[in-house]
Amino acid sequence: MKFLDLAKVYIRSGSGGAGAVSFRREKFIEYGGPDGGDGGRGGDVIVEAIEGLNTLIDFRYQQHFYAQNGQHGMGRQRTGASGDDIVLKVPVGTEILDEDEETVIADLTEVGQRVVLAKGGNGGFGNLHFKTSTNRAPRNANPGLEGVERTIWLRLKLIADAGLVGLPNAGKSTFLAATSNARPKIADYPFTTLHPNLGVVGIDGREFVMADIPGLIEGASEGRGIGDRFLGHIERCATLLHLIDATSEDVVTDAQTVLAELAAYSPVLMEKPRVTALNKTDAVDPEELEERRAALEDALGAKVLTMSGVTKQGVPEVLRALWSDIAPTRMAAEEEPTKWQP
Repeated sequence: MKFLDLAKVYIRSGSGGAGAVSFRREKFIEYGGPDGGDGGRGGDVIVEAIEGLNTLIDFRYQQHFYAQNGQHGMGRQRTGASGDDIVLKVPVGTEILDEDEETVIADLTEVGQRVVLAKGGNGGFGNLHFKTSTNRAPRNANPGLEGVERTIWLRLKLIADAGLVGLPNAGKSTFLAATSNARPKIADYPFTTLHPNLGVVGIDGREFVMADIPGLIEGASEGRGIGDRFLGHIERCATLLHLIDATSEDVVTDAQTVLAELAAYSPVLMEKPRVTALNKTDAVDPEELEERRAALEDALGAKVLTMSGVTKQGVPEVLRALWSDIAPTRMAAEEEPTKWQP
């Protein structure tokens, strides 16, 4: 199944049915009076977050969603049937944006969350409603209200505890494959990863979800390379793992390039806890590795871990450092009082 994290959708709620103009006509009843029923209400357009989905690929093949119109009213005071609602099923973590792609209408972060995007039109009154003492045979009725038509954007932001960032070929996919059951494509050329990957990582009997996104290059915030379109998938993460290729001639510049792109995308990402690690240490001389690690610590002002995704040396220490940042958010989530539902 292909991965799709952005989709443009056209929706329209149902129009209300028109009221009826009718008069009671029965044998031996000379003045039956008006008995026109009201029109039915139009259906709503609803978005619901459900389990089992991790992509918006369904919206590539269908972009138009129309709720059912309400039926017209009928004689003998019969109200028209209401139109059926239409429900758009989306993955958890989907943001709903207005047509300008900036205004957030709703953010569905929990299973079962529902949002009404377009309410159906009310049905019109039948002529029974217009009967008065001076107008005993009204011959007018209301038409139903028109439905709401709008264009929206669906943007998926994956739900993960930790996010992997770094330059292309920093070893992010190798690390994810070594620590989880995820099997992302791994090759020795840049931009092997073309779409985000998720993996469940375990350490010391605990598990958390890690997201691997395509590599960043200088100018990604301006659209160079694959650009920064996938950075939204790590906005919800509790912590970030910044992997740096230890075989690079200038690890400091590599690290600063990625941090500059994160800052250009959103200050929120820079405020997140971050674990920095030199990867591919198995391919570097120990003395040279120590020099690069020390230079990196001086430049960043933070501790730098060392690891190898291939040999798995140093990987447990990196995972424990990530878990130390994730654990407080898990505890906070568990302490939140659950909302009572009937």
